[in-house]
Amino acid sequence: MSEMYFETIVPILYMISCIFFIRGIKLLGKADTARKGNAYSAVGMAIACITVLTENEVITSGVMGYGYVLAAVAIGTVIGAIWAKKVEMTGMPELVALFNGFGGLSSLLVALSQYLVQEKGDSFTAVTLGLTIAIGAIAFTGSIVAWGKLSGKLFKKPVHIPAKNQLNAVLVILGLVAIGAYAFSADASIQFYGVVASTVIFLILGITMVVTIGGGDMPVIISLLNAFSGLAAAFAGFAINNTVLVVSGCLVGASGLILTLIMCKAMNRTLYSLLFSTFGGAKKKGATGEQKEPKSMTVDDAYLVLEAAKNVVFVPGYGMAVAQAQHAVKELCDVLENNGAEVNFAIHPVAGRMPGHMNVLLAEANVPYEQLKTADEMNPQMSNVDVAIVIGANDVVNPAAINDETSPLYGMPIVNAYEARTVFVLKRGKGTGFSGVENTLFTNDNTVMIYGDAKATVSALVAEFDND
Repeated sequence: MSEMYFETIVPILYMISCIFFIRGIKLLGKADTARKGNAYSAVGMAIACITVLTENEVITSGVMGYGYVLAAVAIGTVIGAIWAKKVEMTGMPELVALFNGFGGLSSLLVALSQYLVQEKGDSFTAVTLGLTIAIGAIAFTGSIVAWGKLSGKLFKKPVHIPAKNQLNAVLVILGLVAIGAYAFSADASIQFYGVVASTVIFLILGITMVVTIGGGDMPVIISLLNAFSGLAAAFAGFAINNTVLVVSGCLVGASGLILTLIMCKAMNRTLYSLLFSTFGGAKKKGATGEQKEPKSMTVDDAYLVLEAAKNVVFVPGYGMAVAQAQHAVKELCDVLENNGAEVNFAIHPVAGRMPGHMNVLLAEANVPYEQLKTADEMNPQMSNVDVAIVIGANDVVNPAAINDETSPLYGMPIVNAYEARTVFVLKRGKGTGFSGVENTLFTNDNTVMIYGDAKATVSALVAEFDND
């Protein structure tokens, strides 16, 4: 190809690719344009990949170079297609955690490959390569730990590391010293040991940072690790002088960090406390005072209450995902609307096990986006709600967050389901949420429990309406 192509056309194609990425992320911000946003981003990625494959470095590697690339693409495509087809919606959070980890790993491997095949460049390039190794390694092992915790395959019991913060600080200092040794030393052996040491240290740091954080904070951790994987990609772009990688990495990193801060606010947490405390790592009980037994109700009696209701709010949680009840919930929503009731959904930012988990489930069931309301939108109206139906949610509706200063949840904004005239709680049993804190909502005078599988319960309620 001509010199003009590499000097002029390639930068233009990269710019077009970046425009597609930016437009795609903008469209992803709304449910009704999300599909189009995903398509825009895919087109941008296709342009970027094709452009990379036509650059000098790949062309000069000949047929074998393209053969390796195509083989890798084919293997990845097959694995991704099979995995995406088989994964259940309940497994989506841990799959997202793995995606974050793979993103960090890919950036780490790019940096290591750059070190192996090319001589060290200027100090700035060397430092960015070292930071790519650091952030990519943290994102990889941290995401593997998050995956293990969410799937129940690793670290099933709470993990406590004595002097965790001090240990992590020492690892950070040693890792930065190793990066400095690579970046500023002229000795090849010191550079080698610097790269090896920084890789090992930051792989360990990813584990020690995340392993003590409990399941209650995992949705925020997933979002933070997503930001890390984007940041690693951005630094990799600097290390290999690839503009589109810098732009796309910055977009992912910035959006992931913004989402992390939003979720921290929703939990009344700070990013500092998230990383340096161990909330959620152990089972904790709030102050319970006088012990009361929750009241229970049959589906037949629940139907009579719902049949008279004119304003109903669903509060979904992880239990809805486990029961795969979203389609049954949509059916109940439809019959309630046909019966003259106004129906809405109150979605807490950290309901489920990943950001947007409930929105994805309900969108899959074709619940209208206008019915999906945030906690801030629904709480002022909750006292006028006839029935609030809590499906598998626990911590995000716990009144202890408001009225019990001894509770670990105190101060966390919740969905004020307890203010509704009647609260139905659909649960398999009396267990606590992911944080391990007892839920005082269950023993409120206006709360009744409907025990059993959520999907079966909701389907039985639909059947009652159909038989009326």
